[in-house]
Amino acid sequence: MLKMRLKRFGKKKQPTYKIVVMRSTTKRDGKEIFDLGYYNPITKETKFDVKNIIDNLKYGVQPTQTVKNLLIKAKIIEKTI
Repeated sequence: MLKMRLKRFGKKKQPTYKIVVMRSTTKRDGKEIFDLGYYNPITKETKFDVKNIIDNLKYGVQPTQTVKNLLIKAKIIEKTI
């Protein structure tokens, strides 16, 4: 199963995360299939490749809860109850 999740990079105590697509069995910092953007939790800065995110969601890639919350906040996907 493919997951859309966060991959950590950056300095110690200064995390930055890439939003990537990878297999659900891969380690957090393992090999990615697609790079879809990034998120900096310190400055709250985000950048998304909207077209590729929508294409991957249509293909059936499941976002993790954190990534889903970021996409809802950016109004890329709608919140469903």
